[in-house]
Amino acid sequence: MPDTPDTGKAAQRQNQRRDRVHYLYIAVIAAVILGVLVGLFAPDLAKELKPLGTGFVNLIKMMISPIIFCTIVLGIGSVARAAKVGRVGLIALGYFLVMSTFALAIGLVVGNLLHPGEGLDLNAAGAAAAQEQAKDAEGTTDFLLGIIPTTLVSALTEGEVLQTLLVALLAGFALQQLGPAGEPIRAGVEMVQRWVFKILAMIMWAAPVGAFGAIAAVVGETGWEALRSLAVIMLGFYITCAVFVFGVLGAVLWIGARVNLLSLLRYLGREFLLILSTSSSETALPRLIAKMEHLGVSRPVVGITVPTGYSFNLDGTAIYLTMATLFIASAQNDPLSVGEQVGLLFFMIVASKGAAGVSGAGLATLAGGLQSHKPELVDGVGFIVGIDRFMSEARALTNFAGNAVATVLVGTWTGEYDAARGRRVLAGEDPFNEATLVDVPGPSRSEPGTSPASGAPAPPDGGNGLRKDAEPVGAAEPAATDAGRSS
Repeated sequence: MPDTPDTGKAAQRQNQRRDRVHYLYIAVIAAVILGVLVGLFAPDLAKELKPLGTGFVNLIKMMISPIIFCTIVLGIGSVARAAKVGRVGLIALGYFLVMSTFALAIGLVVGNLLHPGEGLDLNAAGAAAAQEQAKDAEGTTDFLLGIIPTTLVSALTEGEVLQTLLVALLAGFALQQLGPAGEPIRAGVEMVQRWVFKILAMIMWAAPVGAFGAIAAVVGETGWEALRSLAVIMLGFYITCAVFVFGVLGAVLWIGARVNLLSLLRYLGREFLLILSTSSSETALPRLIAKMEHLGVSRPVVGITVPTGYSFNLDGTAIYLTMATLFIASAQNDPLSVGEQVGLLFFMIVASKGAAGVSGAGLATLAGGLQSHKPELVDGVGFIVGIDRFMSEARALTNFAGNAVATVLVGTWTGEYDAARGRRVLAGEDPFNEATLVDVPGPSRSEPGTSPASGAPAPPDGGNGLRKDAEPVGAAEPAATDAGRSS
């Protein structure tokens, strides 16, 4: 069908929106550079800018619970059989356990080779900071009881991720049991999801301001002198994370799904930039959900794997806990035996569930784990407070990469990943709609057995987990969407 004047105008508007989003991320890069300069040359002023970064992160975090709720409810509610959800969950949890073990092993090996903290002979000057961090941690019993919300809606209002996950699972299964009678509810939740993503798109325009404030404050408070004495552990941690991501994750992704890791990381480049500026992988969770659906992983798999991975797939946090524990023990002349290392670190992995995406949560987890398992080492946590902010960026980036890889792998192993569409997306032939942050299926994707880009056979749900009889999200603007994707 030839393009009409209206279609051409819609395509032009779509391209203009994409250009504006592109400029947004250029502005983020410029803001980070400016923040570093202000932190170095005007540290007193830079410290006063910290609320800018805190405010932006809080704006993002307030969107997490509704996005997780809508995604999981729609994912489970659109699945015909509950057994499918259980199978996806078991595969995902099994994968998370194996990869956490790999992360622990790599961290142990590198940490024992580098001997971070050796010869420092640190005293207890940082005890107060460590005890303060330990107060923020919780025991295993409190963690388990904390998953249950006070009321059905308190999980959403209080922003507790695991509580939201529990409520969303219950709501999704209940919607599934309603069958056709629950279709109005499903449509309503889908409309709420569109509304939430529109709010998120508006918030993202504050990213340059937030990034500037966060980076300026941390550089102003820490300075370069504070980093030099701890350069070994920081550099070692970055190297360990890089080895894990490009070595372990890259190999597993290629063997399991025949997907090139570099292509996937390039596709998620803007999310990595957002994490780098905020040091919290949680800020990119909504975009990861949308982009994984667009990549071709079905909505049920994305809805289960991504939120669960943010609580249980703690690759970067596991490496951090390993390196930091060995550093503290060595710096205080109380090195751990191999048995003590394994026991303590597995204990920390259990204690850290649910804290992966929150900036600074790794420090509280480290302090709480040491307080519970080996109290004589907890004072040493204060010695790495100065560089935790810089280490948290590598931690968050590794956690995010691990969850992206996990989503593709679980989708492949469950037959819920459209590999053909994934190749088109990674090749740039089917770009993600940055203006709406929602994977909007065009009319051609609704047609059984055809692919929107090439006319090739496609899975019944179009590769994004949407039911064929469901009204496409954003159907009110089909011309703009199709035109934008064809460009």
